Amino acid sequence: MAELRYGVIGTGFWSRYQIAAWREVGGARLAALCNRTVAKAEVLADELARQGDKPAVYGDPEKMLQKEHLDGVDVHAPLVQLGARYKVPVICQKPMAPDLATAESMVRACRQAGIPFFVHENWRWQTPIRALKQALDEGHSVHGSIGRPYRARLDFITGFHSFQNQPFLKTLRRFIIADMGSHLFDVARFLFGEADSLYCQTRQVHKDIAGEDVATVLLGMGGVSVVCEMSTAENYLERDPFPQSPIFIEGEQGSLELAPDYWLRLTTEAGTFSHRVPPPRYAWANPAYEVVHASIVPCNANLLAALKGEGKAETTGEDNLETMRLVFAAYDSAESGEAVVLRGIRA
Repeated sequence: MAELRYGVIGTGFWSRYQIAAWREVGGARLAALCNRTVAKAEVLADELARQGDKPAVYGDPEKMLQKEHLDGVDVHAPLVQLGARYKVPVICQKPMAPDLATAESMVRACRQAGIPFFVHENWRWQTPIRALKQALDEGHSVHGSIGRPYRARLDFITGFHSFQNQPFLKTLRRFIIADMGSHLFDVARFLFGEADSLYCQTRQVHKDIAGEDVATVLLGMGGVSVVCEMSTAENYLERDPFPQSPIFIEGEQGSLELAPDYWLRLTTEAGTFSHRVPPPRYAWANPAYEVVHASIVPCNANLLAALKGEGKAETTGEDNLETMRLVFAAYDSAESGEAVVLRGIRA
């Protein structure tokens, strides 16, 4: 199949890395860029032109969809409905939507339009997380098995100054659960399946932001108690793992640990067995975000294969709707101070 032509609406911090990852995958060509502030899109287009791409530039997303014959468009939540109206396959950045009703309407609109709807949820595509999943699924190895898992902890606790690169995050009334919880909940689902209960507590440490910057969430997931801890309170940490997500899983016969610096450890009665599972390195990636930027490549490859009809996408809109249910249930729990029962609420 010939190269697919895609467009990008929104040229913020992450866009150049998304585009670089598409180039790394191959098989897709950037045809158009759109940004409300056209000058910002033009700066990125000039930068890309020096790398061999020559996208058209627009300030109006509807005009872009009218003039360009695109095989897919990379957008943020408010523009998914527009993609559905023009019957252009949509890849939506996370978080998928600002509320559950909007998320459901987006999925419904794309389904009715008969177009693929994907969510660019790359966290589960990190090399160390895929290795952890493989070790968990294998159930046994020459070093033994951890047996049935019963408890796990997923962390994203950092002193990294995330507001410097993305200052708009300060304005969000729903911040860390929507921003990082969407990643951690998706990984929890990837590892353990669907949740049947949830309890959440939040804090706001920064006084100059609108939303919460600390959250602790307990998920009941088919007999596994999963704690998701997240904080961008800019704590003073002796060793900051940013942007890695340490994970610890306890089983009836041992444990699996994804530790900082990409160490994967399996511990059973036979002892502890360790090896590193670092991500690939790309010249275009920001070293501060190494494992995250590298994960965009396999995520894009998976979505491209689905667009070409050569495979199934993992992170469809339908699938990510389950992650969004957890995000908004977490806010409900934090506000009420009570646990939320999730089983049986899915449409």
